[in-house]
Amino acid sequence: MTNPEVAIVMLSLFIVLVLLGFPVAFTLLAMGVAFGYYAYYDPDYIETFGDLFDNQIFYLLNQNTYSVMENDTLVAIPLFLFMGYVVERASIVDRLFSSLQLAARNLPGSMAIAALITCAVFSTASGIVGAVVTLMGLLAFPAMANAQYNKSFASGVICAGGTLGILIPPSIMLIVYAAIAELSPLRLYAAAVFPGLMLAGCYILYVIARVTVNPAIAPKPAPDPSISRGYIYWSLITSFVPLAVLIMLVLGSILGGLATPAEAAAMGALGGLILAMLYRSLTWTKVKESVFLTAKATAMVCWMFVGSWTFASVFSYLGGHDIIEHWFLSMNLSTIQFLILCQVIIFLLGWPLEWSEILIIFVPIFLPMLDTFGVNPYFFAMLVALNLQTSFLTPPMAMSAYYLKGVLKDQIELMQIFKGIMPYLAIVIFCMVMMYVFPGIALWLPDYLFGEYVA
Repeated sequence: MTNPEVAIVMLSLFIVLVLLGFPVAFTLLAMGVAFGYYAYYDPDYIETFGDLFDNQIFYLLNQNTYSVMENDTLVAIPLFLFMGYVVERASIVDRLFSSLQLAARNLPGSMAIAALITCAVFSTASGIVGAVVTLMGLLAFPAMANAQYNKSFASGVICAGGTLGILIPPSIMLIVYAAIAELSPLRLYAAAVFPGLMLAGCYILYVIARVTVNPAIAPKPAPDPSISRGYIYWSLITSFVPLAVLIMLVLGSILGGLATPAEAAAMGALGGLILAMLYRSLTWTKVKESVFLTAKATAMVCWMFVGSWTFASVFSYLGGHDIIEHWFLSMNLSTIQFLILCQVIIFLLGWPLEWSEILIIFVPIFLPMLDTFGVNPYFFAMLVALNLQTSFLTPPMAMSAYYLKGVLKDQIELMQIFKGIMPYLAIVIFCMVMMYVFPGIALWLPDYLFGEYVA
C-alpha cells in the first residue's frame, strides 16, 4: 500500500536507531521486514487462509539475498579485500613508509608527506578506511610524535590520508556504486583517477604550505650522514616499486579492458601473496588472519546490501522515493542548483552516517532524477565519491577520528583530532568546486578510453 507518511517515519526511525548504536546492516534488515510486512499485509488473504507468515516481504528478502550472491560485480570485493589484508599483514606498508620518509626528507613536513603517500598507496590496495587509519596510526603517528610533530597536525594527516582509498581506484566503494547505479565499473574507475590524484595532490600541497608557513608544527629531521643516496634509491626500489607496479597492473588491466574488476582483483590477490613471499614475510598464520578478516568484511558488505535493498524496496513501495522526487521537482531547480542541493544533503548525512549507508540508501533517491536535470551519471558519481570523503572527516561522527583515537588511546584527545582534520574538509569542498567548474577532470579519461557516454 502506498503510504508516504509511513515511509518518512521509516527513514527517520532508521537514522535514530543508527545514532543509538544499533548495527546498520541488521537494522536495515529488521526495519525492511517490519515495515514491509505492514506494506504488503493483506487482511482478506489472512482471513481466508489464516497464514500470518505468507507475506510478500519474505519473498522479497529471499530474492534480494539471492541477487546479492549472484552479482558478478561484487565478486571483486572479497578479492580486493584479501589483497589489502595480505599487504597489511606482510609488513609491506612498514617498508613503504620508511623508504618514502627517507626520500622526502628534504621537503617541509617530510614525514607527513610520506604518511599521505603511504596512505594513498595502501588504501588503493585495501579500500578499507578503518584498516588504513588504524595501521598508519600505529606506524606513522609515533614516528611523527617522536620527531616533535604537532599532534593535531599529525592526526589530521593520517585521518585524511586514510579516506583516499574510497576514491582512488581500485576502490571498493566504486564497485558498490556500480552495482547500485548499474553503471560500468570500468568507466567509474577511469572517472575516478584524476579526481583521486587531485585530492591527494591537494593534501600534499597543503602540508607543504602549512609547514613552510609554520615550521614548528613539523620540525625538519636532523641530517644523517650514514644514509647515502644509493641506500635511499635501493630502499624505494625494493619497497615502493613492487607494490606500485602491482596496483598499476591491476588498475591498468581494468582500464585497458584486459580484465573485469573481479579478474583483476584475483590477479591482485595473487600478486599480494607473491610480494609477501618475496619479502619472506608470508606465514600460514598471516594467511589465516587475512582470510578471516576478508570473510568478516565481505559478510558485512553482503548483509549491508541485502538489508539496504530490502529497506529501499519497501521505502519506494510505500511512496518514499516519489515524495522526495516530487519535492525536488516542485522547486523548479536548475541543473547546478540540483547538484548543489544533492551534495549538501549528502554532506549533512555524513555527520551521523558512514559512506555505505549514504551510498546504498540515499543515493538511489537521486539517481532517477539525473535524466530530468541532464546530469551525466558518471560525473554525479565522482561528485558523490568526493563528497563521501567527508563522511569520515565530519565531526561529531568522523569515523576516521574514532579509528585513530581507538589505537592511540591516551596519546591524544579526540578534540585534537577533530581540529586536525578540519582543513582537509575544506580541501575536499575545494576539489568539489573544481569538479563543478571543470567537469573534464572526471569525464575526460573515461570518454578518451571508452568513447563519449551516451545515456
